[in-house]
Amino acid sequence: MPALRRISVDDLHQRRWELLALTSVGAFMTPLDGSIVSVAIPVMSPELHLSFSATIWIQAAYLLATAVLLIPFGRLSDHYGRIRFYLAGISVFGVGSLLAGLSMNGPWLIGSRILQGVGGALLFATSSAIVTAVFPPQERGRALGINVMAVYLGLSVGPPLGGFITDNFGWRWIFYVNIPIALVVLVWGWLLLPRAERENQGAPRVDTVGAVLLGAFLICLLVPLTFAPQWGWLAPRSLILLGVAAVSIVLLVLVELRVDEPLLDIDLLRHNRLFATANGAALLNYMALFAVSILTAIFLEVVQGRSAGLTGWLMLGQPITQTVLSPFMGRLSDKVGSRVLTTAGMLLVAAGMVLLAAMPKTAGIAHVMGALAVVGLGLALFSAPNTSAIMGSVRRDQLGVASAFLATMRVTGQALSVAVLGGIAASTMGALGGRLLFAHGAGAGQLAHGVSHAADQYARGFTYAMATGAALAVVGALLSLTRGAHVPQERPAS
Repeated sequence: MPALRRISVDDLHQRRWELLALTSVGAFMTPLDGSIVSVAIPVMSPELHLSFSATIWIQAAYLLATAVLLIPFGRLSDHYGRIRFYLAGISVFGVGSLLAGLSMNGPWLIGSRILQGVGGALLFATSSAIVTAVFPPQERGRALGINVMAVYLGLSVGPPLGGFITDNFGWRWIFYVNIPIALVVLVWGWLLLPRAERENQGAPRVDTVGAVLLGAFLICLLVPLTFAPQWGWLAPRSLILLGVAAVSIVLLVLVELRVDEPLLDIDLLRHNRLFATANGAALLNYMALFAVSILTAIFLEVVQGRSAGLTGWLMLGQPITQTVLSPFMGRLSDKVGSRVLTTAGMLLVAAGMVLLAAMPKTAGIAHVMGALAVVGLGLALFSAPNTSAIMGSVRRDQLGVASAFLATMRVTGQALSVAVLGGIAASTMGALGGRLLFAHGAGAGQLAHGVSHAADQYARGFTYAMATGAALAVVGALLSLTRGAHVPQERPAS
């Protein structure tokens, strides 16, 4: 039986825009799925008889699976072919979506979310690397800007689309909608896959010890950060897990400095200043920003008494600004470099968060949308140029692990943002705070109505949280300002 004709490696450059479109589908699907699930949780929880803890695990399971597998998958994709790993990610994500839609109980749904997280890790670990590999340096920023735009587009349409699907077709269809998209991408990608995708010579040695220590560090860090508002920061399990995380990261660094083929190349951080500072800025960026949408939505509903529907539309100001401007900022970075744009972007993020911190309880729609638009503008200036800088600072054989490292900074920053800024926002309300935050979307308004002073206390905590985020953004701007130029040295051809 004759094989399907597939293009050669050299032809990939000629069809690089088609390949960008292919990878952008995955960049769109994963944030779309996350934002849709958040909207549907209040509907699916009663039907599946989910406990409070199980509801949290619906999101935490996906986050943990993605975070733990990103760097191992990135390293393996550098050896065995990034497009193959990307298509494997689409396949696994599609199967996980089907199983999630068929869920009959909480453990089934959580297990399906873990499988989706495995697929998401394959997609995140390879998407930016594929784009970087097929685009020349003078077009890289523009291409990555479009790829980043797809992420923000998924975040933008997720809440209204999720509400529409859940209300009209049922919550199971928020998962089923991924299946036809996955099938189309698989056929498309299979036809685009070259006959002999470039691979490194020889099979890589599996750094099993490094993988175990990295997994232990991320799990023991992210689990208490996710559940500490429920468990308590000084609870024995929180302290034990954080202690194991600290020991694991120390052991990981010691091991990776001694193995011949480390899972995590510490030299990228020690000797590549641009790679280290740009990833550090990305971590601070996500720490400052990720909780903004969650905490602002609670402010609008709990403090101002706005409806969930109106709040959802108001919150679109930030991701829409990012979606529209990201391709232009990526293209601009091809001409002027990343330092000016990323530094200015982080300063704009800080300014937007100061505007949010200064919001009175009676702030109007214009103030809210204006502040969120400034934050969105700052993130658009930062994201694509910063990603382009990171991907351009490493050798071609390191693109997969660089993409995965950046994605790990993203996931870890998101978890830290919810833990740190969420904890600050809730700190003014005592024991009620954590309950109020996690009740968002599932009766938070009723809880605030029942406790008359909760809204005033939350408004004060929200101010502190936004001010803290602004300070983190300023530190990120200073880090971006100190980044150096780095020209990666290619390994000699073997």
